[in-house]
Amino acid sequence: MGPPQRRDATSRALAERWPAAAHIEGDELRRWIVSGVAWPDPELEGEAARQYELAIRNQCLLARSYAEAGFTPVLDHIVVTADHLGAYLNYLAGGRIHLVVLAPTPEVAARRDAERSGKTAGDRFEHLDGVMREELAGRGLWIDSSELSVEQTVDAILEGREQARIG
Repeated sequence: MGPPQRRDATSRALAERWPAAAHIEGDELRRWIVSGVAWPDPELEGEAARQYELAIRNQCLLARSYAEAGFTPVLDHIVVTADHLGAYLNYLAGGRIHLVVLAPTPEVAARRDAERSGKTAGDRFEHLDGVMREELAGRGLWIDSSELSVEQTVDAILEGREQARIG
């Protein structure tokens, strides 16, 4: 089994494989809100849902800007519902869009989250795993990264990039 990995480490490592790329992390954009932040609750509704969508919109604005400047944007965020995916497709209309879902088993995801120091989110998103698996099934490239290192995961993404293309 590889070392514990984080979604952001994998997406950053993926971006590093291209000669010119930008890593745009949705959670980081959410942390830009310093007052009035509403982190997702089990239902991801109301103000938390509005701020989640705001992060998606801002990621897409940055992605377009970087792409226009010749960089490959690699967006990193948890896409839980078909509506989230629809927002990305809408904001990035006309672009080449790939969806990669890192889907370790829920047990592995919980263990990895517990092993992290500082940045943990498993308690907020654990309940959404089933929703994600139901609403996004069959879309993009799904990788069970339970037993993979970051490098092995990136290799799997690059090998499956055509399967990942959704737009």
